[in-house]
Amino acid sequence: MATKIEKDDVSGTATTGHEWDGIKELNTPLPRWWLYTFYATVIWGIAYTIAYPAWPMLTSATPGLLGWSSRAALETQLSEARTAQQANLDKIAAMSVDDILKDSQLLSFAQAGGAAAFKVNCVQCHGSGAAGFVGYPNLNDDDWLWGGTPDAIYTTLKHGIRYAADPETRDSQMPAFGADGILTAEQIGQVANYVAAMSGGEADAATAEAGKTIFAENCASCHGEDGKGLTEFGSPNLTDKIALYGGTLDNIKAQIVKPRLGVMPGWTHRLDDATIKQLAVYVHTLGGGEATPPATQ
Repeated sequence: MATKIEKDDVSGTATTGHEWDGIKELNTPLPRWWLYTFYATVIWGIAYTIAYPAWPMLTSATPGLLGWSSRAALETQLSEARTAQQANLDKIAAMSVDDILKDSQLLSFAQAGGAAAFKVNCVQCHGSGAAGFVGYPNLNDDDWLWGGTPDAIYTTLKHGIRYAADPETRDSQMPAFGADGILTAEQIGQVANYVAAMSGGEADAATAEAGKTIFAENCASCHGEDGKGLTEFGSPNLTDKIALYGGTLDNIKAQIVKPRLGVMPGWTHRLDDATIKQLAVYVHTLGGGEATPPATQ
């Protein structure tokens, strides 16, 4: 059935032949400026796909007459950024971490670079805010197993902790007092209570007193007679309330029976020295870094 087309009596415009509830649809032509704009965009689109990579092929896309690619543009931008940063990186590579901290301009640069490197390499274990998790140290506080001076942090980053691939790695081993039969279960309970009491934790006073001698004979050589730890051994301070594997009595007993010994990679095999120094600066300035001790005469 043919559509009936007629002209509107008021506007003189032909109708489409469609009608709804007595209302007829007019076939009003588009304005010429709109049509010309539309045609121009079509021509521009075709020209763009010819000039730039666009049409998908079996293994790649058409390269475009201009030879431009987003990968090449990115590489150019990265190269320009590296060139702009190289002067600062060369200075950092030639300076100690202590000296970098004294140079305000390099300090700002190193903090920014260290923050970026931290997000790529360190957040998986220490968290995005560097607050750590169970078994992974909080880098914001002032509790440092191997020292929190700029140089100590740099050395830890460079060589790692118990990292077998680096002969200069920091290393310490706590005996498995229970698993190896060095102490009896009763003795472990006594010394665990003594350690818990050191930091003000819940402990049985009489049992803790019995563990004092056991601690002096088996633990003081690494943790110190006062239990405050020795950085040369990487032994933790037992008198504060910071415990890497938990501070409850059961946590302490478990660590005495068969200690968990964490491993941190030495980053010298993956990162260049300038990046490691930037990481050291960043970690030191998080809030818990220690000051460099004054030189002795």
